[in-house]
Amino acid sequence: MTETTGGPPPPGCAPPRLSAQELVAAQAQTLAAPRRDYSLAAKVLFTSLDVFYGKTRTLSKFKVLELVARVPYQAWEQAAYIAVTHVHERTGLARRIHERIAESRAQQDNEQWHLLIIDELIDQHGIGEGRLRFFWLPQVIALVYYQVSWLTFVVRPAWSYRLNADFEDHAEHEYASFVAEHPEWEIVEFVSQFTADYGQYACLADVLRQIGHDERVHKQESEAQLAQPRFH
Repeated sequence: MTETTGGPPPPGCAPPRLSAQELVAAQAQTLAAPRRDYSLAAKVLFTSLDVFYGKTRTLSKFKVLELVARVPYQAWEQAAYIAVTHVHERTGLARRIHERIAESRAQQDNEQWHLLIIDELIDQHGIGEGRLRFFWLPQVIALVYYQVSWLTFVVRPAWSYRLNADFEDHAEHEYASFVAEHPEWEIVEFVSQFTADYGQYACLADVLRQIGHDERVHKQESEAQLAQPRFH
């Protein structure tokens, strides 16, 4: 069985897929664990999301979270490609930077599946959304977050990794609490066009638990990079 309490997967690999029993255990671990000591920037972001979208956990609010979640990985990938341009003659260093690129790409691809699945669930539940609040405003938030992630990564990468660890920790806990608030989802079948890409789950609760566990893995990846944030 897959271990739920271990560290992040090897660079460039997707988070592990857990069994139903492991997903329940992982959710319980998250609910019992304290949240990180969030940075000021993270607190401002989370407060802004609560102001714009309310404190109540909804699928629509999680869609906004997933739109924003991809942004740091895109910023890091772009910064790494620029770095390769400058150091390509130092092949060993260029190779290590390329490994960071592969890791960032895998992370943002995983977040992309989260977004598509949440979008699909919103459609299945017939949830109506205003275009200003749920299309244009998230684009603005993502743009600002991209600039902050890119700038902090260039100036001091540890700042960018810490901000992302805070964001992913918040997402992990929010998903765990969201599932706990909806026990009826334990018997709702998960039907999706993305099962070949993301996996088949017995119920809606389990797929949301898996997404929450993915966020934990991304948090651990950022925490691991804090020890060696710059390219070497």
